[in-house]
Amino acid sequence: MEYRKLPHGNIDEQFSILGLGMGGIQGSSDEEIERVVRTAIDNGINFFDLCGGGKNVYEPFGKAIANQRNKVFFQLHFGAVYNKNGDYGWSRDFKEIRETVEWELKTLGTDYSDFGFLHCVDEDNDFDKLQANGIVDYVKELKAAGKVRHIGFSSHTPSVANRILDMRFADMMMFSINPAYDMEKGDEYGIGSVSERAELFRRCQSEGVGISVMKPFHGGKLLDKRTSPFGRAMTRYQCIQYALDRPGVLSVVPGVRNMVDLNDLIGFADASSAERDYSAIGQFIPTSAKGNCVYCNHCQPCPAGIDIGLINKYYDLALAGDAMAENHYEKLTVSASDCTGCGHCDKRCPFGVLQSAKMKEIAHRFSK
Repeated sequence: MEYRKLPHGNIDEQFSILGLGMGGIQGSSDEEIERVVRTAIDNGINFFDLCGGGKNVYEPFGKAIANQRNKVFFQLHFGAVYNKNGDYGWSRDFKEIRETVEWELKTLGTDYSDFGFLHCVDEDNDFDKLQANGIVDYVKELKAAGKVRHIGFSSHTPSVANRILDMRFADMMMFSINPAYDMEKGDEYGIGSVSERAELFRRCQSEGVGISVMKPFHGGKLLDKRTSPFGRAMTRYQCIQYALDRPGVLSVVPGVRNMVDLNDLIGFADASSAERDYSAIGQFIPTSAKGNCVYCNHCQPCPAGIDIGLINKYYDLALAGDAMAENHYEKLTVSASDCTGCGHCDKRCPFGVLQSAKMKEIAHRFSK
């Protein structure tokens, strides 16, 4: 399993690139839930999102991590609440949110959450209510007291996400990322244009805000050619790799319902590059997305040994104001200036990028 470090975290806060969402597992027995969590941890998965599941998920999850709390990281959502039947809902009421969070921590058998997330902030009005009702201040108070290690938020809307990022208190953003959304072929949750979404992800990486990914399979639609907006089914591994290649992404958090779902996922860590290759979607992208490098590295191998996807990512981040990206570029042993202009990459790029010309552009930019 590969791990990625939270930019604003300490050296021990390294998350498995494959996480788990517990939002659909409430239909399983307590024993099955506990088994799923333990098996995931045994296979190197250490990052979990607890939003959206039923109230019955917390006790078995707590049992599964009881003797290994230091091995796992999880997100609690301030605004995700549960009715008397244990069903998930959401709220902006301070008292209800506080009581829910206190109950969650007690039931999980821990005195802190790794992340306190402002839940589902999709509209400006959502964030206005979270501020006006004292919920933003409450999360900050818990962080100061050590009961929340980091503050984050979940959203589907780039403009709202940027508004929260402007306030400089978030260390993590949970966002919906999949090829359908990013290529403007999604549903009502795939908000924002190709460029808006790309700019948001680059901003997060530039400012050190990690991204945990929800909806990597477009609600399962991408996994079936009958429902895929591309008319072709993608695999789970292709969708996960696509999300991992976006700037700023630390962990992809698909939902699981049971051990069957978990077993469909855990092979990702050992999957070959061919099994993860999602470049076939280049045949179906909209005009607005053509000519943009998505860092898929389908252009490889480069005869000159250039890591074309990585160099493009550093270039995009540098344009977004990330000084560290320039520093990373300068340390490369093979850079854009080593391009021979052979055209091998131009022929292979499924997104229509003329990389041989792009390398000249990038070399010129960094030479300054």
